[in-house]
Amino acid sequence: MKLIRTVDAVGTVLCHDVTRILPGSFKGPAFRKGHIIEEKDIPVLLSMGKEKLYVWEKQEGMLHEDEAAAVLRDLAMGRFMRSSEPKEGKIELFAECDGLLKINSKALLEINSTPQMMIATRHGNTPVRQGDKLAGTRIIPLVIEEEKMTELSRRTLEVTGGRPVMELLPYVHKKAAIVATGSEIYRGRIKDRFTPILRDRLSAFDIQIVGEKITDDQPERITGAIFEMLDLGAELVLVTGGMSVDPDDRTPLAIRNTGAELVSYGAPVLPGAMFLLSYLPGEAGEKPRVIAGLPGCVMYAKRTIFDLVLPRILADDPISRMELCALGEGGLCLGCENCTYPNCGFGK
Repeated sequence: MKLIRTVDAVGTVLCHDVTRILPGSFKGPAFRKGHIIEEKDIPVLLSMGKEKLYVWEKQEGMLHEDEAAAVLRDLAMGRFMRSSEPKEGKIELFAECDGLLKINSKALLEINSTPQMMIATRHGNTPVRQGDKLAGTRIIPLVIEEEKMTELSRRTLEVTGGRPVMELLPYVHKKAAIVATGSEIYRGRIKDRFTPILRDRLSAFDIQIVGEKITDDQPERITGAIFEMLDLGAELVLVTGGMSVDPDDRTPLAIRNTGAELVSYGAPVLPGAMFLLSYLPGEAGEKPRVIAGLPGCVMYAKRTIFDLVLPRILADDPISRMELCALGEGGLCLGCENCTYPNCGFGK
Protein backbone atom coordinates (compact mmCIF):
# COMPACT_ATOMS: atom_id res chain seq x y z
CA MET A 1 0.00 0.00 0.00
CA LYS A 2 0.94 3.62 -0.36
CA LEU A 3 -0.64 6.77 1.07
CA ILE A 4 -1.52 9.45 -1.49
CA ARG A 5 -3.55 12.66 -1.66
CA THR A 6 -7.19 12.02 -2.56
CA VAL A 7 -7.08 14.59 -5.36
CA ASP A 8 -4.31 12.52 -6.99
CA ALA A 9 -6.11 9.18 -6.60
CA VAL A 10 -8.00 8.89 -9.91
CA GLY A 11 -7.30 5.48 -11.47
CA THR A 12 -5.85 3.96 -8.31
CA VAL A 13 -7.29 1.04 -6.34
CA LEU A 14 -8.53 1.38 -2.75
CA CYS A 15 -6.94 -0.97 -0.22
CA HIS A 16 -9.74 -0.59 2.36
CA ASP A 17 -13.44 0.17 2.71
CA VAL A 18 -14.37 3.83 3.13
CA THR A 19 -17.34 4.21 5.49
CA ARG A 20 -19.91 6.96 5.10
CA ILE A 21 -22.25 8.08 7.88
CA LEU A 22 -25.39 10.11 7.28
CA PRO A 23 -26.95 10.74 10.72
CA GLY A 24 -30.29 9.03 11.08
CA SER A 25 -30.34 7.52 7.59
CA PHE A 26 -27.22 5.59 6.54
CA LYS A 27 -24.03 4.03 7.78
CA GLY A 28 -22.00 1.76 5.55
CA PRO A 29 -19.29 1.53 2.91
CA ALA A 30 -19.50 4.30 0.32
CA PHE A 31 -16.55 2.70 -1.47
CA ARG A 32 -15.31 -0.84 -0.99
CA LYS A 33 -11.84 -2.30 -0.97
CA GLY A 34 -10.76 -2.85 -4.54
CA HIS A 35 -12.79 0.06 -5.93
CA ILE A 36 -11.03 1.96 -8.74
CA ILE A 37 -11.24 5.67 -7.97
CA GLU A 38 -13.01 7.78 -10.63
CA GLU A 39 -13.03 11.56 -11.10
CA LYS A 40 -16.62 11.77 -9.78
CA ASP A 41 -15.58 10.04 -6.53
CA ILE A 42 -13.13 12.78 -5.48
CA PRO A 43 -15.72 15.35 -4.23
CA VAL A 44 -17.57 12.62 -2.34
CA LEU A 45 -14.41 11.43 -0.60
CA LEU A 46 -13.37 14.96 0.29
CA SER A 47 -16.85 15.67 1.71
CA MET A 48 -16.31 12.65 3.97
CA GLY A 49 -13.07 14.14 5.29
CA LYS A 50 -10.85 11.74 3.32
CA GLU A 51 -8.02 13.97 2.13
CA LYS A 52 -5.61 11.02 1.89
CA LEU A 53 -6.15 7.38 0.91
CA TYR A 54 -4.29 4.11 1.08
CA VAL A 55 -4.17 2.69 -2.42
CA TRP A 56 -2.66 -0.35 -4.04
CA GLU A 57 0.84 0.22 -5.33
CA LYS A 58 1.13 -1.61 -8.66
CA GLN A 59 4.03 -4.06 -8.65
CA GLU A 60 5.48 -6.04 -11.51
CA GLY A 61 4.26 -9.64 -11.42
CA MET A 62 1.20 -8.92 -9.25
CA LEU A 63 -2.43 -8.92 -10.39
CA HIS A 64 -5.32 -6.94 -8.96
CA GLU A 65 -8.36 -9.00 -7.92
CA ASP A 66 -10.31 -7.84 -11.00
CA GLU A 67 -7.52 -9.03 -13.29
CA ALA A 68 -7.28 -12.37 -11.48
CA ALA A 69 -11.07 -12.86 -11.61
CA ALA A 70 -10.82 -12.38 -15.38
CA VAL A 71 -8.30 -15.22 -15.57
CA LEU A 72 -10.73 -17.49 -13.72
CA ARG A 73 -13.55 -16.30 -15.98
CA ASP A 74 -11.56 -17.24 -19.07
CA LEU A 75 -10.94 -20.72 -17.65
CA ALA A 76 -14.61 -21.25 -16.79
CA MET A 77 -16.63 -19.60 -19.55
CA GLY A 78 -17.76 -21.66 -22.52
CA ARG A 79 -19.82 -20.78 -25.58
CA PHE A 80 -23.30 -19.29 -25.26
CA MET A 81 -22.35 -17.47 -22.05
CA ARG A 82 -21.70 -13.83 -21.23
CA SER A 83 -19.83 -12.28 -18.34
CA SER A 84 -20.42 -9.25 -16.16
CA GLU A 85 -17.92 -6.50 -15.67
CA PRO A 86 -15.66 -6.99 -12.63
CA LYS A 87 -17.22 -5.62 -9.47
CA GLU A 88 -15.43 -5.72 -6.13
CA GLY A 89 -13.21 -8.45 -7.51
CA LYS A 90 -16.08 -10.68 -8.72
CA ILE A 91 -17.17 -11.63 -12.23
CA GLU A 92 -20.46 -13.45 -12.88
CA LEU A 93 -21.42 -15.63 -15.85
CA PHE A 94 -24.89 -15.78 -17.43
CA ALA A 95 -26.62 -18.02 -19.98
CA GLU A 96 -27.22 -16.54 -23.43
CA CYS A 97 -29.66 -19.28 -24.47
CA ASP A 98 -31.81 -22.06 -23.07
CA GLY A 99 -29.90 -25.29 -22.68
CA LEU A 100 -28.09 -27.78 -20.49
CA LEU A 101 -25.25 -26.69 -18.21
CA LYS A 102 -22.25 -29.05 -18.11
CA ILE A 103 -19.46 -28.79 -15.52
CA ASN A 104 -16.06 -30.44 -15.57
CA SER A 105 -16.15 -31.33 -11.88
CA LYS A 106 -12.53 -32.48 -11.75
CA ALA A 107 -11.26 -29.20 -13.20
CA LEU A 108 -13.53 -27.15 -10.93
CA LEU A 109 -12.15 -28.99 -7.91
CA GLU A 110 -8.62 -28.36 -9.17
CA ILE A 111 -9.33 -24.63 -9.10
CA ASN A 112 -11.18 -24.51 -5.80
CA SER A 113 -8.61 -26.66 -4.00
CA THR A 114 -5.92 -24.12 -4.93
CA PRO A 115 -5.45 -21.60 -2.09
CA GLN A 116 -6.91 -18.13 -2.73
CA MET A 117 -8.97 -19.19 -5.79
CA MET A 118 -12.70 -19.82 -6.14
CA ILE A 119 -15.39 -20.43 -8.72
CA ALA A 120 -18.95 -21.12 -7.53
CA THR A 121 -21.35 -22.63 -10.07
CA ARG A 122 -24.76 -24.19 -10.44
CA HIS A 123 -24.89 -27.96 -10.51
CA GLY A 124 -23.90 -29.63 -13.75
CA ASN A 125 -26.52 -31.35 -15.92
CA THR A 126 -28.95 -28.62 -14.89
CA PRO A 127 -31.44 -27.10 -17.35
CA VAL A 128 -31.05 -23.32 -17.57
CA ARG A 129 -32.90 -20.51 -19.30
CA GLN A 130 -31.52 -17.51 -21.14
CA GLY A 131 -30.41 -14.91 -18.60
CA ASP A 132 -29.89 -17.36 -15.72
CA LYS A 133 -26.84 -16.79 -13.54
CA LEU A 134 -24.43 -19.70 -13.94
CA ALA A 135 -21.33 -18.93 -11.87
CA GLY A 136 -19.23 -16.38 -10.02
CA THR A 137 -15.43 -16.11 -9.98
CA ARG A 138 -12.99 -14.27 -7.74
CA ILE A 139 -9.79 -14.58 -5.74
CA ILE A 140 -9.74 -14.20 -1.98
CA PRO A 141 -7.02 -11.51 -1.49
CA LEU A 142 -6.93 -8.06 -3.08
CA VAL A 143 -3.80 -8.90 -5.09
CA ILE A 144 -2.12 -12.13 -6.12
CA GLU A 145 1.07 -13.23 -7.85
CA GLU A 146 0.63 -13.48 -11.63
CA GLU A 147 2.77 -16.63 -11.55
CA LYS A 148 0.15 -18.39 -9.42
CA MET A 149 -2.59 -17.62 -11.92
CA THR A 150 -0.45 -18.79 -14.82
CA GLU A 151 0.30 -22.09 -13.09
CA LEU A 152 -3.38 -22.59 -12.22
CA SER A 153 -4.33 -22.02 -15.85
CA ARG A 154 -1.79 -24.59 -17.00
CA ARG A 155 -3.03 -27.26 -14.58
CA THR A 156 -6.70 -26.59 -15.31
CA LEU A 157 -6.30 -26.73 -19.09
CA GLU A 158 -4.37 -29.95 -18.66
CA VAL A 159 -7.39 -31.45 -16.88
CA THR A 160 -9.93 -30.15 -19.41
CA GLY A 161 -7.84 -30.84 -22.51
CA GLY A 162 -8.00 -27.16 -23.40
CA ARG A 163 -11.78 -26.90 -23.03
CA PRO A 164 -13.58 -24.52 -20.66
CA VAL A 165 -14.60 -25.77 -17.23
CA MET A 166 -18.23 -24.95 -18.05
CA GLU A 167 -20.19 -25.61 -21.21
CA LEU A 168 -23.72 -24.70 -22.20
CA LEU A 169 -25.30 -27.09 -24.69
CA PRO A 170 -28.22 -25.38 -26.48
CA TYR A 171 -31.39 -27.39 -26.91
CA VAL A 172 -31.81 -28.87 -30.37
CA HIS A 173 -35.16 -28.90 -32.19
CA LYS A 174 -36.53 -32.44 -31.87
CA LYS A 175 -39.29 -34.43 -33.52
CA ALA A 176 -41.05 -36.61 -30.97
CA ALA A 177 -43.79 -39.22 -30.98
CA ILE A 178 -45.90 -40.89 -28.32
CA VAL A 179 -46.95 -44.55 -28.21
CA ALA A 180 -49.57 -45.23 -25.51
CA THR A 181 -50.02 -48.89 -24.61
CA GLY A 182 -52.71 -50.81 -22.74
CA SER A 183 -55.61 -52.96 -23.82
CA GLU A 184 -57.97 -50.96 -21.62
CA ILE A 185 -57.09 -47.80 -23.60
CA TYR A 186 -56.90 -49.54 -26.97
CA ARG A 187 -60.39 -51.03 -26.56
CA GLY A 188 -61.84 -47.74 -25.35
CA ARG A 189 -62.64 -48.89 -21.82
CA ILE A 190 -60.81 -45.91 -20.35
CA LYS A 191 -59.55 -42.65 -21.79
CA ASP A 192 -55.85 -42.12 -22.54
CA ARG A 193 -54.85 -39.49 -19.99
CA PHE A 194 -51.10 -39.92 -20.39
CA THR A 195 -50.71 -38.53 -23.93
CA PRO A 196 -52.28 -35.09 -23.20
CA ILE A 197 -50.03 -34.71 -20.15
CA LEU A 198 -46.96 -35.55 -22.20
CA ARG A 199 -48.00 -33.08 -24.88
CA ASP A 200 -48.19 -30.39 -22.20
CA ARG A 201 -44.78 -31.34 -20.75
CA LEU A 202 -43.14 -31.29 -24.17
CA SER A 203 -44.68 -27.93 -25.11
CA ALA A 204 -42.20 -26.20 -22.79
CA PHE A 205 -39.41 -27.09 -25.24
CA ASP A 206 -38.70 -26.79 -28.95
CA ILE A 207 -40.32 -30.14 -29.76
CA GLN A 208 -42.56 -31.04 -32.68
CA ILE A 209 -44.88 -33.99 -32.07
CA VAL A 210 -45.02 -35.88 -35.38
CA GLY A 211 -47.18 -38.81 -34.36
CA GLU A 212 -49.30 -40.50 -31.70
CA LYS A 213 -50.41 -44.13 -31.55
CA ILE A 214 -52.42 -46.30 -29.15
CA THR A 215 -51.80 -50.07 -29.05
CA ASP A 216 -52.75 -52.99 -26.88
CA ASP A 217 -50.23 -54.91 -24.74
CA GLN A 218 -48.97 -57.26 -27.47
CA PRO A 219 -45.17 -56.73 -27.76
CA GLU A 220 -45.15 -57.11 -31.54
CA ARG A 221 -47.82 -54.42 -31.91
CA ILE A 222 -45.95 -52.04 -29.61
CA THR A 223 -42.73 -52.65 -31.56
CA GLY A 224 -44.59 -52.04 -34.83
CA ALA A 225 -46.05 -48.78 -33.48
CA ILE A 226 -42.57 -47.59 -32.50
CA PHE A 227 -41.30 -48.26 -36.02
CA GLU A 228 -44.29 -46.38 -37.45
CA MET A 229 -43.30 -43.35 -35.40
CA LEU A 230 -39.67 -43.65 -36.46
CA ASP A 231 -40.78 -43.78 -40.10
CA LEU A 232 -42.56 -40.46 -39.49
CA GLY A 233 -39.19 -38.94 -38.59
CA ALA A 234 -39.39 -39.15 -34.80
CA GLU A 235 -36.02 -38.70 -33.10
CA LEU A 236 -37.54 -39.34 -29.67
CA VAL A 237 -40.23 -41.97 -29.09
CA LEU A 238 -41.93 -41.99 -25.70
CA VAL A 239 -43.74 -45.21 -24.81
CA THR A 240 -46.23 -45.12 -21.95
CA GLY A 241 -47.82 -47.94 -19.98
CA GLY A 242 -46.76 -51.51 -19.31
CA MET A 243 -43.53 -50.56 -17.53
CA SER A 244 -43.94 -52.49 -14.26
CA VAL A 245 -42.73 -56.02 -13.52
CA ASP A 246 -46.20 -57.56 -13.82
CA PRO A 247 -46.24 -60.53 -16.26
CA ASP A 248 -48.60 -58.74 -18.63
CA ASP A 249 -46.50 -55.56 -18.77
CA ARG A 250 -44.57 -56.14 -21.99
CA THR A 251 -43.36 -52.68 -23.01
CA PRO A 252 -39.67 -53.24 -22.09
CA LEU A 253 -39.63 -56.38 -24.28
CA ALA A 254 -41.23 -54.48 -27.15
CA ILE A 255 -38.59 -51.73 -26.93
CA ARG A 256 -35.77 -54.31 -26.88
CA ASN A 257 -37.25 -55.94 -29.97
CA THR A 258 -36.64 -52.75 -31.98
CA GLY A 259 -32.92 -53.48 -31.80
CA ALA A 260 -32.30 -50.43 -29.63
CA GLU A 261 -29.29 -50.52 -27.31
CA LEU A 262 -30.57 -50.60 -23.75
CA VAL A 263 -28.91 -48.13 -21.39
CA SER A 264 -30.95 -49.12 -18.37
CA TYR A 265 -34.30 -50.51 -17.35
CA GLY A 266 -34.71 -49.03 -13.89
CA ALA A 267 -33.19 -45.96 -12.23
CA PRO A 268 -32.53 -45.04 -8.56
CA VAL A 269 -34.97 -42.14 -8.72
CA LEU A 270 -38.30 -41.67 -6.98
CA PRO A 271 -40.66 -41.04 -8.67
CA GLY A 272 -39.42 -42.90 -11.73
CA ALA A 273 -37.78 -46.17 -10.70
CA MET A 274 -39.26 -48.13 -13.64
CA PHE A 275 -37.88 -45.80 -16.32
CA LEU A 276 -36.28 -47.33 -19.43
CA LEU A 277 -33.77 -45.56 -21.68
CA SER A 278 -32.43 -46.89 -24.99
CA TYR A 279 -30.74 -45.61 -28.12
CA LEU A 280 -31.48 -46.93 -31.60
CA PRO A 281 -28.40 -46.45 -33.84
CA GLY A 282 -29.08 -44.41 -36.95
CA GLU A 283 -27.71 -44.73 -40.45
CA ALA A 284 -24.10 -43.68 -41.13
CA GLY A 285 -23.65 -40.08 -40.01
CA GLU A 286 -27.04 -39.92 -38.29
CA LYS A 287 -27.55 -39.37 -34.59
CA PRO A 288 -29.04 -42.28 -32.63
CA ARG A 289 -32.74 -42.02 -31.91
CA VAL A 290 -34.01 -42.23 -28.35
CA ILE A 291 -36.70 -44.69 -27.27
CA ALA A 292 -37.81 -44.23 -23.68
CA GLY A 293 -40.31 -46.19 -21.59
CA LEU A 294 -42.10 -43.90 -19.14
CA PRO A 295 -43.53 -45.22 -15.86
CA GLY A 296 -46.97 -44.16 -14.73
CA CYS A 297 -45.61 -41.65 -12.21
CA VAL A 298 -44.80 -39.26 -15.07
CA MET A 299 -48.56 -38.87 -15.52
CA TYR A 300 -49.34 -37.71 -11.99
CA ALA A 301 -46.18 -36.56 -10.16
CA LYS A 302 -44.92 -32.98 -10.43
CA ARG A 303 -41.31 -34.01 -11.02
CA THR A 304 -39.87 -37.40 -11.99
CA ILE A 305 -36.93 -39.06 -13.70
CA PHE A 306 -38.33 -37.68 -16.97
CA ASP A 307 -37.51 -34.12 -15.87
CA LEU A 308 -33.90 -35.14 -15.20
CA VAL A 309 -33.23 -36.88 -18.52
CA LEU A 310 -35.31 -34.86 -21.00
CA PRO A 311 -33.03 -31.77 -21.01
CA ARG A 312 -30.05 -34.00 -21.70
CA ILE A 313 -31.84 -35.71 -24.56
CA LEU A 314 -32.80 -32.34 -26.05
CA ALA A 315 -29.19 -31.13 -25.81
CA ASP A 316 -27.91 -34.28 -27.60
CA ASP A 317 -25.96 -35.19 -24.46
CA PRO A 318 -25.61 -39.01 -24.32
CA ILE A 319 -26.58 -40.56 -20.99
CA SER A 320 -24.69 -43.58 -19.64
CA ARG A 321 -25.90 -46.26 -17.26
CA MET A 322 -23.42 -45.11 -14.60
CA GLU A 323 -24.76 -41.56 -14.82
CA LEU A 324 -28.24 -42.89 -14.15
CA CYS A 325 -26.88 -44.94 -11.24
CA ALA A 326 -25.27 -41.79 -9.78
CA LEU A 327 -28.69 -40.13 -9.56
CA GLY A 328 -29.41 -42.20 -6.43
CA GLU A 329 -27.85 -39.48 -4.28
CA GLY A 330 -30.35 -36.66 -4.70
CA GLY A 331 -32.78 -38.85 -6.63
CA LEU A 332 -35.55 -38.58 -4.06
CA CYS A 333 -38.09 -35.89 -4.94
CA LEU A 334 -39.65 -34.49 -1.77
CA GLY A 335 -42.86 -33.50 -3.53
CA CYS A 336 -42.81 -29.97 -2.16
CA GLU A 337 -46.14 -28.17 -2.26
CA ASN A 338 -44.45 -25.22 -3.98
CA CYS A 339 -42.18 -26.88 -6.54
CA THR A 340 -39.01 -24.91 -7.31
CA TYR A 341 -37.28 -27.44 -9.58
CA PRO A 342 -34.59 -27.17 -10.92
CA ASN A 343 -33.65 -24.83 -8.05
CA CYS A 344 -33.72 -27.66 -5.51
CA GLY A 345 -31.80 -30.81 -4.59
CA PHE A 346 -33.72 -33.22 -6.85
CA GLY A 347 -31.34 -34.98 -9.21
CA LYS A 348 -28.29 -33.16 -7.83
